[in-house]
Amino acid sequence: MNVSVKAETTSFAERPEATVVAILIAASVCHGLNDTIQSLLPAIYPILKESFQLDFGEIGLITFVFQVTASLLQPFVGIFTDRRPQPFSLPVGMGFTLIGILLLSVAPSYWMLLIAAALVGMGSSIFHPEASRVARLASGGRHGLAQSLFQVGGNAGSAAGPLLAAFIVVPHGRASIAWFSAIALLAMAILWRLGAWYRDHRARMAMRPKRPQLQLDLPRGKVTVALSVLVLLVFSKHFYLTSLSSYYTFFLIDKFHVSVQAAQIYLFVFLFSAAIGTFIGGPLGDRFGRKYVIWGPGGWPRG
Repeated sequence: MNVSVKAETTSFAERPEATVVAILIAASVCHGLNDTIQSLLPAIYPILKESFQLDFGEIGLITFVFQVTASLLQPFVGIFTDRRPQPFSLPVGMGFTLIGILLLSVAPSYWMLLIAAALVGMGSSIFHPEASRVARLASGGRHGLAQSLFQVGGNAGSAAGPLLAAFIVVPHGRASIAWFSAIALLAMAILWRLGAWYRDHRARMAMRPKRPQLQLDLPRGKVTVALSVLVLLVFSKHFYLTSLSSYYTFFLIDKFHVSVQAAQIYLFVFLFSAAIGTFIGGPLGDRFGRKYVIWGPGGWPRG
């Protein structure tokens, strides 16, 4: 009896947030739309190489510019939005991506290609920190499920990019990249609604009594080692994923003499496999523990 009374009198501040499935799905869809556009750039490298007579060094520089603005800029955006959340930065970030793909479709020179790649990367940097925050806020405590659903949207989008390039850009030429502006506009419309939900959610949370914060007394060195391991794992994963996605098509064309279109389809298969693994990993982490998923049974560092 005492237990039931206690359950009924639990304060509103102590009740966990319910998982907002519609918001999670919307965030995942937008992640997919964003990464579809992002993955178009490496997918059309064979077309750019032929159109602009580029060597592999110049292709590598395009990748470098894109990755610097898409990845290395993200922590700085995240630090800023941690201090000053920007709910409507989501459609703004997609606006950078929109300008980038339009420029990519008409760029008259190699240097304009670099600018287009930088703009697409900047859009990704602005999108990811706040979009992942929205997914976490909507998780209702089911962080593994929310993160995997969010990530699988991105991975599915990354896989779809080469497939769309194979059936749209290859037959119709580089100018057809501008057609993907429709994807960016759709994403901007959804992200505007997500931004409104995020703003309203923050307003509701500000009105609630503050929850007591759980303080974990972990040694600074242990936290540093854990974060360093996570950074190393993420870096190594994206190092080989980016390397493969950037040059896999060239390898297939040179080694097996397949067409550009066929090479992009094979790239889709590779990236779609990554999406399946991401989708499986989140719920498994919630069920069995994240260390099992990261390191494998019995294989992680103790402590």
